[in-house]
Amino acid sequence: MKFGVIVFPGSNCDEDMVYTLQNLMGQKVVKLWHKQTSLDGCDFVVLPGGFSYGDYLRTGAVARFSPIMNEVVRHAEKGGYVMGVCNGFQILAEAGLVDGVLLRNTNQKYVCRNIYLKPQTKDSIITKDLSPKKAYKIPIAHGEGRYYAPKDVIKRLNDNNQVLFRYCDEKGNISEEANPNGSLENIAGICNATKNVFGMMPHPERASDALLGNTDGRAFFESVLAHI
Repeated sequence: MKFGVIVFPGSNCDEDMVYTLQNLMGQKVVKLWHKQTSLDGCDFVVLPGGFSYGDYLRTGAVARFSPIMNEVVRHAEKGGYVMGVCNGFQILAEAGLVDGVLLRNTNQKYVCRNIYLKPQTKDSIITKDLSPKKAYKIPIAHGEGRYYAPKDVIKRLNDNNQVLFRYCDEKGNISEEANPNGSLENIAGICNATKNVFGMMPHPERASDALLGNTDGRAFFESVLAHI
């Protein structure tokens, strides 16, 4: 399995993702510069977190037009796996690879802290081995993480088991109080209809090393590797 981690101007979580995939999960990983026009034979492409192009226009709006994104779209359309975390999720949404948009947090502030996630489906490789009863402690770090989509899109996501995670409290209760950014229906992550493109705002790569005191995020990558 060969993973490719795309680096945009302003990416700042690329090293975290490379370290997790390579050092902790033992996978072959290469960095892909945003101006490349090839994925270098990668099987699984990751768009990491950060502030691509400084988020000056709109989160992910400029990165979506980077040359490498043409290859990412082709890869996804052929059934190849793509994962976007935080800013990567925003870029996927801008590129139309997942439904909806990520808007500014309802409190109009940048939020950086640990939150809890509850898996919502077994129908994806990233959630298949996760417990639907467990609240996973995963960090967030974003100012524009409020997931929004029209009612018909939300219904379709729910009907097709495309909602991957919802924000919850440490006991697993999904509530308004546990929602850190105002996302509709506490949605923290979704996938596309064919379930080969995943987007999520929380950072599992920042909760995968025992040295950080939290390895809940490691289970996400272990599930991917077990079923890919």
